[in-house]
Amino acid sequence: MTESSTTASSGAASSDDEAVDAHARTELARLRGSIDNIDAAIVHMLAERFKCTQEVGRLKAEYRLPPADPNREREQIERLRSLAENARLDPAFAEKFLNFIIAEVIRHHETIARA
Repeated sequence: MTESSTTASSGAASSDDEAVDAHARTELARLRGSIDNIDAAIVHMLAERFKCTQEVGRLKAEYRLPPADPNREREQIERLRSLAENARLDPAFAEKFLNFIIAEVIRHHETIARA
């Protein structure tokens, strides 16, 4: 290979790399935009969920019901694990996520009951 052909192929490779990089950057931006939209939807849905659980907490406090309901929690975990499996999401992850939410809901219910 001559020096001029080496330079030409280096220039072509550099141009190809830039095109790939530009495509990758564009695709990353598109995917990240979708992720940002999904994250926003998750936050709004969690806010709606917590509005409902706050009402449950007030009802439980009014009727002196315990903040936690282990049977309901078990049913919800089973239901969410099944939904996760059907959606091809790790059921263990879904369970951890729901347990995190349940712990926060119980904390809210305890706060409402003390008020």
